Amino acid sequence: MTQMNRRVFAISGLAAITSLAGCSNAIGSAGAADLDARVDAARDYLRTNYPSLGELFQNARGILYIPVVTEGGLFVGGAYGRGALRINDATVDYYSATRASFGLQAGAQQYAHALFFMTEQALSDFRYSPGWAASADLRYATPTQGGSMGTETTTQFSPVIAVVFGQSGIMAGASLAGVKYNRIIP
Repeated sequence: MTQMNRRVFAISGLAAITSLAGCSNAIGSAGAADLDARVDAARDYLRTNYPSLGELFQNARGILYIPVVTEGGLFVGGAYGRGALRINDATVDYYSATRASFGLQAGAQQYAHALFFMTEQALSDFRYSPGWAASADLRYATPTQGGSMGTETTTQFSPVIAVVFGQSGIMAGASLAGVKYNRIIP
């Protein structure tokens, strides 16, 4: 690859991150209806295709659905998605999920994820923080592993459980470490 091609790819990656960073935090009323419809589809997809997550749905104090996260990068990368926090299956707030990264990476992907808040304290910490960041100690539930997620396991040891699903693209893996969540004001 020539020096000029590398420069073009690096500049393209930086432009993508800049455009992600410039996304508005306002979604408007039409945007809220569209986002709620996407959240409904993500919720229904999880319930229909992964019945083993039933206990998580029953015991969660709140669930944040991010129906589409778009991630891309070439050494420098970024990700962005929007979703809704639901308590008792009613939307209470809208959130954005953003991440910037650098290192050995190349490609693009889309995926969806849901955060199950298993304790009132975890839900409160999320809702009332100025910006909540997913950390490396976030517990992941793999929907394809069947009934391995028992009630005691999920509530006793992990106040927040992430389920990543619907991956497509050419990047390997989808991690939520370093993703920052911010409330979107409609």
